[in-house]
Amino acid sequence: MGFPRKPVKPRTPLGEAALYQYAVRALGRQMRTEVELRRLMTARAEQGELGQAAVRTAIARLKEHGYLDDRAFAETYARLRQENEKLGARRVRQDLQRKGIRSELINETVEARYGGASDERLANEEKLAREHLDKKRIRKPENEKETARVMRRLVAAGFSTGTIYKILRQWNVAEESLVALEQLDAEHEAEHEAGHESGTNEE
Repeated sequence: MGFPRKPVKPRTPLGEAALYQYAVRALGRQMRTEVELRRLMTARAEQGELGQAAVRTAIARLKEHGYLDDRAFAETYARLRQENEKLGARRVRQDLQRKGIRSELINETVEARYGGASDERLANEEKLAREHLDKKRIRKPENEKETARVMRRLVAAGFSTGTIYKILRQWNVAEESLVALEQLDAEHEAEHEAGHESGTNEE
């Protein structure tokens, strides 16, 4: 027979000073964006306008003291994902969007990190995609199934289909496999666009 659980005592809401210290500790454990930190602090603040005011004041103090800086976060995040994980621009852009970084700042950060001019960007992307394959120990595919798996891995890592097809062709992957993949890619893009438009209409 199990023992009855003790009732969980509700946490006391934090005031502005306590929220500030809570945020500093949270930032000491992990880099966070303003949106992410605001979400954490809101969960610990009083409900209603008083709590929101305390969160706003704490956020302002954090920015003033240099603890919270979305630009520095975006630049560091993009650099680490490119240099350490060998991820493509598309993946970094999507991740920064999910973390609540403003679109203009994302564009500036990704362009600075991955190159602005199209020729330069494409050359850098192909080099980075090959480094990603090496890092993940992904070798030349031997059949259509393996080819599809390589393509999915590179798409998930944020590389453009143009770069992916270029690498596959240089690997002398059978043309019929590429044609089949191109058809699947076109269907995927159509589904993505339909889903995006549906989400926009719902808004």
